[in-house]
Amino acid sequence: MEDEQSFSDISGGRLSLQRRYYTQSCREFCLNCPRLSLRSLTAVTCTVWLVAYGLFALCENSMILSSAIFITLIGLLGYLHFVKIDQETLLIIDSLGIQMTSSYASGKESTTFIEMGKVKDIVINEAIYMDPLEPQEISQVVPVFQSAKPRLDCLIEVYRSCQEVLANQKATSTRS
Repeated sequence: MEDEQSFSDISGGRLSLQRRYYTQSCREFCLNCPRLSLRSLTAVTCTVWLVAYGLFALCENSMILSSAIFITLIGLLGYLHFVKIDQETLLIIDSLGIQMTSSYASGKESTTFIEMGKVKDIVINEAIYMDPLEPQEISQVVPVFQSAKPRLDCLIEVYRSCQEVLANQKATSTRS
């Protein structure tokens, strides 16, 4: 089963959450971020080139204009390859673990896998659920959806579904 729902990020931008329910013990969440805005790209490019043209007018050195073009192109490629994330995916399989994948605008993907034996719990790092946590119980916190920064309503959807998978895993492991 698959469904899609729209949410907002913390800046008010539009996010799309695709939920895929493969089985009761396997779920996937894909959070699609807004694409690179042509307006912001044009504004940054024009600003860099206008500054370069101003320096060229003062110094009359054509190397400044060439440098501005080069810096703009290298900066854009670096941004697309290392910074701009188009999609973040969370795949949870109760018998294996949790896989988090970030897909960059350039096509590069970064994947992190956490074995289920190392997962103690899934929490929302907000002051909404006031369960006391002992500091010695937490060995490492791995944040998800770091780039998209969804609002709490989206995080609660993912949280509840992940808790269902974890509860299913605990029920299955106690029966065995």
